[in-house]
Amino acid sequence: MSTTPKTLTLPISTSRANPTPQPMKRLTVPRIRQRKGGEPLVMLTAYTVRMAQLLDRHCDMLLVGDSLAQVIYGLPHTVAVTMEMMEAHGAAVVRGSYHAAVIVDMPFGSYEASPQQAFENAARLLKATGAAAVKVEGGKVIAPTIEFLTSRGIPVMGHVGLTPQAVNILGGYGVRGKSAAEARSIVEDAEAVAKAGAFALVIEGVLEPIAIEITEKVPCPTIGIGASAQCDGQVLVTEDMLGLFDRVPKFVKRFGAMDVQVEDAVKQYAEDVRSRTFPGAEQLYQPE
Repeated sequence: MSTTPKTLTLPISTSRANPTPQPMKRLTVPRIRQRKGGEPLVMLTAYTVRMAQLLDRHCDMLLVGDSLAQVIYGLPHTVAVTMEMMEAHGAAVVRGSYHAAVIVDMPFGSYEASPQQAFENAARLLKATGAAAVKVEGGKVIAPTIEFLTSRGIPVMGHVGLTPQAVNILGGYGVRGKSAAEARSIVEDAEAVAKAGAFALVIEGVLEPIAIEITEKVPCPTIGIGASAQCDGQVLVTEDMLGLFDRVPKFVKRFGAMDVQVEDAVKQYAEDVRSRTFPGAEQLYQPE
């Protein structure tokens, strides 16, 4: 019997939901950690099977981010995200991928109360989704929880700087680290999270010198988003990067203009329906 690990991916040739085995190993947390100082790590967000399929071969990690609050559900911020949302979308992304390591955000309120609460919810997420790791926001305060999780077999990605779940405390999504005191605090947060055992660390929305200093000081890979090209990798919200939204943060580069392509396709569809040119002979079934 073959011992080659097999996971599931979804082909598009005959069915949107008929899994077939793919003999390909996923990237593991230890292999990602070993990429510190090496080839930059590529990470994008994914929330659905089809997007996971399209991104998987090009990415080292897929982040099932709580940014789905805005991208999928039209919510004003991530605070309202639930465990059930993360379970459903996390499982979909795992089903749609076979190469990238899948990381799932722990939603606001699911880990802050105590290390025990965090363990119960992190274990629930990993069991429900099949993901490789969870991500939590915060620095020195959350470091003991990260240590608690990692010592019990749950890989954790950290997140410092601009932490969207703290939007009500921060008062918005502005760049962090403008004062010397705040810059020092962000670096200390990163060091505490790394020391606690995080295998990687997202640095979001900080002045570039802060991101460079953190990258030089911590032993785990840093993943920048509005941080610095000198980080060990980068992450963006996929829909922002593809150009599906009109307004994007300063740190986003639009690598496509999918909004225009989608609108053009829908416009043509609507015209064909109204003119009764769709469906045509090639889309219809006729008696023989």
